[in-house]
Amino acid sequence: MDETPNILWLTEIRNTDIPSVGGKGASLGEMTHVGLPVPQAFVVTAQAFRRFLQLTNLEESIFSILEAIDVDDNDVLNATSDKVKVMVETADMPDVIRKEIVEAYQKMGAETVVAVRSSATAEDLPDASFAGQQDTYLNILGEEDVIDAVQRCWASLYTARAIYYRAKNGFDDRSVNIAVVVQQLVFSEKAGVMFSSHPVSGAKTVIIEGSWGLGEAIVSGTVSPDNYVYDRQTHKVVNKTVAIKSVEIIPDGNKGTKVSEVPADRQTAQVLSDEEIAALAEFAVKSEEHYENPQDMEWGMVGDKIYILQSRPITTIQKGKGAASASAATDAKHILQGYGASPGIAT
Repeated sequence: MDETPNILWLTEIRNTDIPSVGGKGASLGEMTHVGLPVPQAFVVTAQAFRRFLQLTNLEESIFSILEAIDVDDNDVLNATSDKVKVMVETADMPDVIRKEIVEAYQKMGAETVVAVRSSATAEDLPDASFAGQQDTYLNILGEEDVIDAVQRCWASLYTARAIYYRAKNGFDDRSVNIAVVVQQLVFSEKAGVMFSSHPVSGAKTVIIEGSWGLGEAIVSGTVSPDNYVYDRQTHKVVNKTVAIKSVEIIPDGNKGTKVSEVPADRQTAQVLSDEEIAALAEFAVKSEEHYENPQDMEWGMVGDKIYILQSRPITTIQKGKGAASASAATDAKHILQGYGASPGIAT
């Protein structure tokens, strides 16, 4: 096994570190390097996961179980998934890994509330997207809950859906690792997703969706968000669809989130001002120019401060297409509504 540490901070991570920190972790590290406003975070590396499997004597037993199953038998697949997940979730965290996770969490500050997000080492790659296969846990507070969430993220590598996906797409379970991002949770007053270019045609228009509260409301389909189209050539908002946003997802006490009714005066109010749309679009363009590919991004706002939570390549652009059609905004809205940015957003 290589000498990669169990813990890496975003300032230590670049986009080339996907094998150690996964797609999300590498992207957040690269975004930090570029200067995008990313909340502080550390990554429990894929090497830490592999050491966990070895130190708990789970490695060979899990892979032997997975190699023996018929993934086309739903009952067997589900039973096997449940068995393996319990093995990972209930194993005692080795002291050496536990100590480093706790120390990193303490460095973030006392009583820091975090989002704990899985980051598979084959995830978010343009030709092998695992997006949606793993889990995210929001509003996590305290050392023991962080440890528990890390193990649940590790276990999410073995959901029935993930096992089936890998089997059908030629991924060897022995070669697929998972990292975990532990990121300061920003209690967003508004949040959403955006595409730096049109997600179907690739036209140079930034498509932004926004709603009140945490971004989880959009990616989970709980709410129909506002939709904005920003022309990168003219630097103007060229289309707005202001939705009725009757609910929002907000933090619930010390742990978890809840769906809450939006006050009547905000339900039909425009979430983003034109100035905020332009500011978000500027970050979208900056990210696309750095990565040299159109980006699918997640954002949140507290007051007038913007946070960028994620940036990854758009995988829905149809190559060879020309400029966007007259129905571009409508097309974009349908794409966004059907495009799971992630299981949850650290907003």
